[in-house]
Amino acid sequence: MNSELRREYLAGLGLTSWTLRSAEAAAAPQELASERGPASAAALASSAPRTAAPAASRTAAPAAATVAPPAAAELRAPADTSPAREAGADWTELRARVAACVRCGLCATRTQTVFGVGNLNAEWLIVGEAPGADEDRQGEPFVGRAGQLLNAMLHAVGLAREQVYIANVLKCRPPGNRDPGANEAAECLPYLERQIALLKPKIMLAVGRIAAQNLLRTEKTLGSLRRQVHRFGVQQVPLVATYHPAYLLRTPADKRKAWEDLKFAREVCSRV
Repeated sequence: MNSELRREYLAGLGLTSWTLRSAEAAAAPQELASERGPASAAALASSAPRTAAPAASRTAAPAAATVAPPAAAELRAPADTSPAREAGADWTELRARVAACVRCGLCATRTQTVFGVGNLNAEWLIVGEAPGADEDRQGEPFVGRAGQLLNAMLHAVGLAREQVYIANVLKCRPPGNRDPGANEAAECLPYLERQIALLKPKIMLAVGRIAAQNLLRTEKTLGSLRRQVHRFGVQQVPLVATYHPAYLLRTPADKRKAWEDLKFAREVCSRV
């Protein structure tokens, strides 16, 4: 990527320089409890406009299918939450299982499931917390203003949205964008684990405190999880944690820290 184009992307992130800096010694401030809540008008003014991405050379995953919520009497919560639960499912079968899932109560309130989107041969896997209202309507993760900022963040490190794969820990939207319940996350995680097994990414980027805590099974703050290489699952995929784009819309001062995280993730990926 030439320097002029890189400066354009960094300007969209609200950054005026991309000179390598040392990691800040101070821990990052705790994110707000709901990372996908509405942003203030002032914060939205700092977000990046959607930038046209170059066409990817690899095949992108099809959009998620819309499935009507089952009746309350059909709800059931099986106890099997091991990664092996979805073993053997290919992309088509796994998508069908997610679309028909009734393993927790979120199936009764969703508009549709949000399976994931992107390059099925991607080296980068971006994982968020759960779908928000826009994602629930459109069936695709990270759309709207948060999605536009995520696109700009990826472009800043030389990646197009079509070159990565994007998913969430939860495939259904929690009502009111509340935090996922422990049982909800446990029931949904095997779907993500199967996606990882099929994708075989070089790196996972956990965006947001709640996504990072669920993936790493910890209650540590995001500030204490940043700028470290964690490992996820049986494949021991390198995982780096950073801020959620919705949080950055509300707290643009932390965009520079997110930029440092992205550079760190790029370095980790280059060594895999």
